[in-house]
Amino acid sequence: MGLMGTFYGDWFSRGGFLKRPGCTDVGKVYIWADKDQRTLETGRALAEALLPGCTIAVHSQSNSGSDPLFDPISAGIAKPNPQLALNAVRERLGQHPQQLLEIHRSAFDALQYVLTGGKSAPKNVRDSSMDVGVSPHGKSVELAGPISTASTLSEDLLLEYTNGMQGEDLGWGRLNAENLLQILELHTTYAELTRRTGYLARAKGSNLLAHVLRSMEQAETGRSAPGALGHAGDAALILCGHDTNLSNISGILGLSWHLQGYPPDDTPPGGALVFSLWSDSGSRHYFVRAQFMAQTLDQMHNALPLTISSPPAMQEVSIPGCGDSGQTRGCSWQVFKRTVDRAIDPTFVSSEADGSAPADRPAAH
Repeated sequence: MGLMGTFYGDWFSRGGFLKRPGCTDVGKVYIWADKDQRTLETGRALAEALLPGCTIAVHSQSNSGSDPLFDPISAGIAKPNPQLALNAVRERLGQHPQQLLEIHRSAFDALQYVLTGGKSAPKNVRDSSMDVGVSPHGKSVELAGPISTASTLSEDLLLEYTNGMQGEDLGWGRLNAENLLQILELHTTYAELTRRTGYLARAKGSNLLAHVLRSMEQAETGRSAPGALGHAGDAALILCGHDTNLSNISGILGLSWHLQGYPPDDTPPGGALVFSLWSDSGSRHYFVRAQFMAQTLDQMHNALPLTISSPPAMQEVSIPGCGDSGQTRGCSWQVFKRTVDRAIDPTFVSSEADGSAPADRPAAH
């Protein structure tokens, strides 16, 4: 994340958003991180690298409990109907969910090879039935069986690779970039079903997306807006959350990407969905661009420096409802705002009576 922070600093500076070197624009960067150790450390690494030698504050929720931005269900902000959530996933699985295992047979075979080296084993990862249920407290849909198990194992292997492990430490000497790409297909399949399915995505992501939209509205008007994060006049708002949050928002808006070296719609460690607000210097009309970016597997594996000339993988993302928004010109701000407002489910967005927030945490708007 330090390498990504250095790239962001160069990228923002080249685009005219931040002045480098120096600390003139420290107050124009607002970082909010979830309370987990890894997200707080992500925020700190980005803060240290964006403007080297300067101190950028990393904000997070100070009170106990889950942050409603990143986990609104555990925080009690969103209360999805367990049966509707269950039905939504079952509908996507269809009448013959076991067919999903056959569709991804080659990915399962690649995983089985890494686990066993091609030797016989008491059990194949694929050899169990799939079951869909609701967690004991009704807060999430659980997809038990091969896809769930394979998703967890594939993420373990991904972290081995991106941490730069070598030789026998890397998947018992049997993991490489090629078969890892095959195996990651199982992780994205699990995410597609449990995080991007419409009802679940809206329940888990509407509150966060509402904050993002209000923050962009604040940037567009230059005036403080209820529910916005940061301050009017900020150049950059950085939210350090989780791959689940990226999947939720992309599911709500119908966003899709395919970075080279990854399965479609994958959310690699440190990956980012970037919404940027631009203005036409002549007419002062605003428009929005959406991009997804992440270090490649080899950039992470080898800890390669990232620069403008050697950037992370990056792709323009089309926003459904915005016409040809994947082009550089982007999507009209008014169309974007209307599209996102319609996509957000108000059932899962909380509002406080006075519309304000304490200084150290966002209101649950």
